[in-house]
Amino acid sequence: MIVLGVDPGSRITGYGFIEISEHGQRFLECGVISLDTEKSHQLRLKTVYSELVLLIEKHLPDSCAVEMPVYGKNPQSMLKLGRMQAAAMLAALNLEIPVVQYTPKEVKKSVTGNGNASKEQVQFMVRSLLAIDSQMKIGLDASDALAVGLCHAQRNRLPETGKYESWSKFVRENPDRVA
Repeated sequence: MIVLGVDPGSRITGYGFIEISEHGQRFLECGVISLDTEKSHQLRLKTVYSELVLLIEKHLPDSCAVEMPVYGKNPQSMLKLGRMQAAAMLAALNLEIPVVQYTPKEVKKSVTGNGNASKEQVQFMVRSLLAIDSQMKIGLDASDALAVGLCHAQRNRLPETGKYESWSKFVRENPDRVA
């Protein structure tokens, strides 16, 4: 099963693809869609949609997991973030890819065991869980997107792919597999 994780943003949208099998999870690709802030919000929405469609057509994921905005100080910013989330969801849905949403706390808790973990802690665990070489540059937005994908994989784990209830339990029981 291939999962696309998306961390929508009005300036930078992170994406990450992971493959889940009976052997565990494997990193495929991640990156960011950098948006030109000089362009209108509508054109940035179109860019996110178009870029994600190309990536989906390349990797053919079985599902898409999107981090959802849950709160913010500025209502306009939240509205823009929600629209970016919708653009990401439509890119997948229009290609018949099912979409699920997770809150930032759910994602952080599933990957680190702590719903209030920092972006750096999430990135460290994503690198460990996916055995990503420390020399490979991965920004925080891309690692957040991979974490969204890992959250989805962990919550929807098929019986043959593993027996762990959470990443924290896996880490406790397999300290040798986490760098």
